[in-house]
Parts: sequence; C-alpha cells; structure tokens
Amino acid sequence: MLEIRWHSRAGQGAVTGAKGLADVISTTGKHVQAFAFYGSAKRGAAMTAYNRVDDKVVMNHEKYMEPDFVFVIDPALVFTSDVTINGKATTKYIITTHLTKEELAKAQPKLDGKEVYTVDCIKISRETIGKPIPNTPMLGAFMKISGMYDIEFFKESMKRVLGKLPQKIIDANMSAIQRAYDEVK
Repeated sequence: MLEIRWHSRAGQGAVTGAKGLADVISTTGKHVQAFAFYGSAKRGAAMTAYNRVDDKVVMNHEKYMEPDFVFVIDPALVFTSDVTINGKATTKYIITTHLTKEELAKAQPKLDGKEVYTVDCIKISRETIGKPIPNTPMLGAFMKISGMYDIEFFKESMKRVLGKLPQKIIDANMSAIQRAYDEVK
C-alpha cells in the first residue's frame, strides 16, 4: 500500500489536491482514499491530509500511517510541525521551499539524512495561477519523483478533475504542474 501525508495550512488546497490525486488514481483501477484532519477549521490553521493507494480495497481509515511520501506545501511547517513523524527509512519528502536541500537540512536537522526533494510550489502557483495555492504544483513534483504516471497522462486526467473551472484556470494549473515537474530537485 502506498501512503501519502500532506502538511499544509487550511486554504492552501491540500484537501483538494488529495482528492484530485485520488480521482486520477481511481481511473486506473486502483483503490484509493483521500481524507483530512483539521485542528482548528479556519483558514491558515495547520492541517494534514492523507492518501492511501492499493490494488485491493483499502479498509484502514485511521489517520495514523507510516508514509511513503510526505508533501509539505507550507514551508513554515517544516519548523513548527514534526513532518518526519512516523516516517520510514525510505520515506520521500517533497517540500515547498526556496531553500536548497542542504540549506533545509541545516536549518531543520530532523531532515538531515532523509530523502528530501525541494521545489518552490508557492512561487510557481503565484506566477502561474496568480494565487499562493500550491497543491497542483506539488502533484507535478510528485509525478516526477514517484514516476507513478506519465506527466502528460496526469495533466490530461487533471484537466478532467478541474473541468468545472474556467479554461484560463485549468491552463494555469497545467502550467503549474509542468513547472513543478521540471523544477523539483
């Protein structure tokens, strides 16, 4: 089973990103979950979202997991939350930041020795979508790091997921996904 934990603040699109990812995955014959855990349910409060993916029905509905991937879409949460909690030796961390991996590990020792990838999803979303909603760029970075799906298949699938939005917004999200895919390090 593949498990993903998202760390974000309410309003940054983690729940929508988790649900969008689940929607794409469900079209490929896999079973998937997407759910969230909120502390204070107000914009800006720290929160987590989760995905589970498996070839068989996922019966576990607990928030506890030992994630294969951790997405941190608010860079401050690296310093205010333990994003490494319950991580495995093989967990991959994709973190929104302008810092390099080395600078990030020096600033947050818990990340030292972990498999960390960085990409500035907030900058990308501001420049492409016009708002600091870094969920779709994070999914682009995830496609690159995981190799789960070909980027063109993923973007076409996300166009369907975002289909109710104006075409201008869909196009901006496709640009954000591609940029993060190209820029993640």
